[in-house]
Amino acid sequence: MLRHITIPRGPIELAADLHLPDNADSTAPLRAVVLSTPGSSVKEQIGATYASRLAARGIAALVFDPAHQGQSAGEPRDLEDPYRRGEDISYAIDALTTTPGIDPQRIGVLGICAGGGYAVHTARTDHRIKAVGTVVPVNMGTSFRSFQPDGPAAALDALADARIEETRSGEMTRVNWLPDTLEDATTAGLTDIDTTQAITYYRTERGGNKHSTNRRLSRSESLLLGYDAFHLIDQLMTQPLQVILAGRIGNTGSYDTGMQLWKLAPNPVNLMMIDGAGHYEMYDEPEYVDAAVERLTTFYVNHL
Repeated sequence: MLRHITIPRGPIELAADLHLPDNADSTAPLRAVVLSTPGSSVKEQIGATYASRLAARGIAALVFDPAHQGQSAGEPRDLEDPYRRGEDISYAIDALTTTPGIDPQRIGVLGICAGGGYAVHTARTDHRIKAVGTVVPVNMGTSFRSFQPDGPAAALDALADARIEETRSGEMTRVNWLPDTLEDATTAGLTDIDTTQAITYYRTERGGNKHSTNRRLSRSESLLLGYDAFHLIDQLMTQPLQVILAGRIGNTGSYDTGMQLWKLAPNPVNLMMIDGAGHYEMYDEPEYVDAAVERLTTFYVNHL
């Protein structure tokens, strides 16, 4: 069963989908998982792929569009604020705790790609989250700092100058998350397998969605450069942890991030490597997704 709901978030609302087992109305209160999805994605993409499979295995799963993105409200549009992404998760938990048929003491989180970092960062201080699952997790702060040829401090200087000009002009700049087409990627010299697979997923009929703009507000980047998804997790994130990684190590950083998370977390339960899978193949390739969901189901059943 699928319910389209809205989540109150202060003065705005988040658009969300609650995936429920078919027998939800006749069973005892359900364990539930909030999904935290990759940067640029919307609820109908990777989140729905995992949420629907969890629901088919008896676990309620809530996936939402982040504030400022997709069908959720919030201005300016296309803002990727890692701190607000974490707050979104907590507001989603608020919604679940007042949903009939959901057990408020058995709520977990599942973070995928950038959403993995956001989920971990939120779980440190929101202990209503009882179990933390991650699939190909990425720490967006580490990633964005690594992208800067002259270092993150120099990048922040340039972003400061750019924001002054934007404020004066009244126009906000947006940049691509990915090249819009494979041809654009080739022209830019981006022919590695991970970029190719990302475009093939996000920018074609295979995984594309009209509400996923592939644009990021430039002023997001100063927030991302100063962000550390793993700050204090060794002290604060005491919940059980499941980490699932792609067996083919590419250039997304998710393998190294996942191993770092595994070593830092106080209560790691299981580490799974999906042989043969690349980062973006973990988004929708049935063979790999089903293997991940089977392991996640066992984890949530045991710890929620």
